[in-house]
Amino acid sequence: MQFHQLIHHSPGLDQLRQLAATDRLPHANLIVSPPGTGGLPAALALANLLLCEDRQGATGDTSCGRCRACRKTGGAVHPDLHFVFPTVGSKMTSDPFLPQWREALRESPYQEANDWLLRIGAENKQGNITREACAAILRKLSLKIFEGKYKVMLIWLPEYLGNEGNRLLKLIEEPPEQTVFFLVTERVDLILTTILSRCQLTQLTAPTDAELATALQARGIPAPAATAAARLAAGNFNLAQSLADSDTDSHGPRLLQWTRACYQGSPSQLVEWTDAFAKLGREPQKHFIRYCLHFWREFLLLSVTGNKHQGVRLPAAELASATKLLPLVNHDQLADITGILSDCAEHIERNANPRILFLDAGLRIHQILRTRERAPAPTRAQPTAARA
Repeated sequence: MQFHQLIHHSPGLDQLRQLAATDRLPHANLIVSPPGTGGLPAALALANLLLCEDRQGATGDTSCGRCRACRKTGGAVHPDLHFVFPTVGSKMTSDPFLPQWREALRESPYQEANDWLLRIGAENKQGNITREACAAILRKLSLKIFEGKYKVMLIWLPEYLGNEGNRLLKLIEEPPEQTVFFLVTERVDLILTTILSRCQLTQLTAPTDAELATALQARGIPAPAATAAARLAAGNFNLAQSLADSDTDSHGPRLLQWTRACYQGSPSQLVEWTDAFAKLGREPQKHFIRYCLHFWREFLLLSVTGNKHQGVRLPAAELASATKLLPLVNHDQLADITGILSDCAEHIERNANPRILFLDAGLRIHQILRTRERAPAPTRAQPTAARA
């Protein structure tokens, strides 16, 4: 992975890049980025720069991509580049899973923890970085440098270390000469404070919608689908690719059809919509719920800003529909609707029956939308004299 292959460059990453180019990079670096936004690719690009044998550019901040070291780091087989990542099993290390790891990096370095655990067959098992994995780190870093100028240890998701991270404190604080740690995390709040205090923390920002859309189009996604997926992904490139493959453009009309059926409360329309929706499969259903939550979030922004369209991320047709809904849905109703949708997302993850789940959700949303119409009009208070 080279810097020009990243879909965006965060200011924090640019600072680390300059430090690496001048060989002044701290020995322990904690890179914090939201899921799917580029923390792992950024660490790979930095490792590639450190190990490159023929750095390019006026300041030496670009790896050549041609030397022996660049070819090896590109394939994640450089003997001085070590990887540690979550696995399953009480005594498992990362080494047996290196073939799957290299395959995952080739397919998409923007992967998330769940994608990786499913790849190695974890299913419902808990991933972790074990005591044996920590012992393997100590053993590998005690060896001399094989080919390059540095030894690089990349620990992906150190939050899976738990208390086992205490075994690495001495090594992180005083590593062998020319040893650099990259710890790439999505949840800094789950990392031991003793590890945090020994690392330089760098927060990476997420890609913008425009950067995501450009990256998707570069991978052959049509512009409308790329824009729609980027709008929903909130900077998560891994999710954006999944959304782009799930026909995101159809979610808007599907939501409006469902909302119309819920408002009218027609049993036949609700059953017809639910039967068609149940045939989509679990992943498209999850993406649809995500779109619904996005729509109602933008609807809230529209209502708060007084029907001003600035900053509302909805296509023209859906923006027009949201504007028509403004007199019909108040903030209390909106909170109840989004609560139902969040429950649906959780139940889909647990393999709930979609016909039962969404028919029930449609009936409950109908009751919420009709609450205002059924509420009795407030009576005017009579004058004091009349009451007397």
